[in-house]
Amino acid sequence: MDFSDSPEEAAFRAKASDWLDANATRRDGSEKAQDHFMARDADEVARARDWQARKAEAGWAGLTWPRAFGGRDATPIEQVIWNQEEGRYAVPPNVFLIGIGLVGPTVMIHGTDDQKTTFLPRALTGEDIWCQLFSEPAAGSDLAGIRTRARREGDEWVISGQKVWTSGAHYSTHGILLARTDPQVPKHKGMTMFLVNMSDPAIETRPIRQISGSSSFNEVFIDDLRVADSARLGGESEGWKVALTTLMNERFSISVGRASGGARAEELIDLATRVERNGRPAFEDGEVRARIADFIARQRGLEFTSYRVMTSLSRGDAPGEEGSIGKLLLGKLRQEMGAFGMELAGTAAGISAKSGDDVARWRNEYLTAPGNRIAGGSDEIQRTIIGERILGLPPEIRVDKDVAFSEL
Repeated sequence: MDFSDSPEEAAFRAKASDWLDANATRRDGSEKAQDHFMARDADEVARARDWQARKAEAGWAGLTWPRAFGGRDATPIEQVIWNQEEGRYAVPPNVFLIGIGLVGPTVMIHGTDDQKTTFLPRALTGEDIWCQLFSEPAAGSDLAGIRTRARREGDEWVISGQKVWTSGAHYSTHGILLARTDPQVPKHKGMTMFLVNMSDPAIETRPIRQISGSSSFNEVFIDDLRVADSARLGGESEGWKVALTTLMNERFSISVGRASGGARAEELIDLATRVERNGRPAFEDGEVRARIADFIARQRGLEFTSYRVMTSLSRGDAPGEEGSIGKLLLGKLRQEMGAFGMELAGTAAGISAKSGDDVARWRNEYLTAPGNRIAGGSDEIQRTIIGERILGLPPEIRVDKDVAFSEL
């Protein structure tokens, strides 16, 4: 692993920092880093769109995309450097993560020329916001078990079904949707991907109230949605191949460059110096210091794992299964850190009503972590990927792999 910037990377970092200094406000020591990718209200969406447009105009949006589509032809490691530098500033949430990090690369590989010229530039400028219509109530972690159906009628497809846990669907303009088009073949072979307009009357979005109090996830109901065949992304019944491209980029986007996720372990030190345990500052307790030290060590391990992937990217490699390591460990770490922050805060953690204070921050960290361990593939799915594709362990026995979906 190489932990230092090359001369070219150092120069790129300096240019990014100079532009950010001129166009954004650097966070002070008391201000928390932006730790979410979803807008909380319409005002945040508007501010995010404005910030995205400014980045696009200056050439800082979709850095790794081809110049023909508004990108910069930058290396993947330069995108990581930009993410690190932007994180030092008070900027709106990155509601364009799915469009630029997941959908864009998928369209570049599997899309038609018309799809590329239509959708990619609008994603970069912030005109379009994308959501990912994959998960379904009956499928659980088995993405290939989806039941949303798409039947062909001439030059159109008619789609009906239900999606769930769709992040940002309530303010998204477009969605990438996986549907079953052939139930007579094994489930991995009978799916097709589509690009849909979320404003179509045939699509109904219902925000889900989460235990944390937010409503960033949604149920999405599709009732006889008609789309032209030109909205199909990739070949008919090749949806699984297209989805794998999206998922690889999703796990990479979640893990690399965000080893700490939301709150950082070092912030527990600040909390522990301000709350008491047995009549003394909690940080003077050896057990408290040991717990925080363990969190910091695990956090550093995640960061070093991300550096390994970053080094691979700097050599021109594509995102691979290594992203599952960060995805798996990050969710568990965030949940344990949130629980310990609440333990330190005591009863205040349960009654604090101020969403911006650090006590509420740790409560929110604890309550949102279970969702993080499901989104983008559950812990069990990540363990299977790591075991089979990284460690080379014998593959899981799948009795339904070659059975027609209609017979399951």
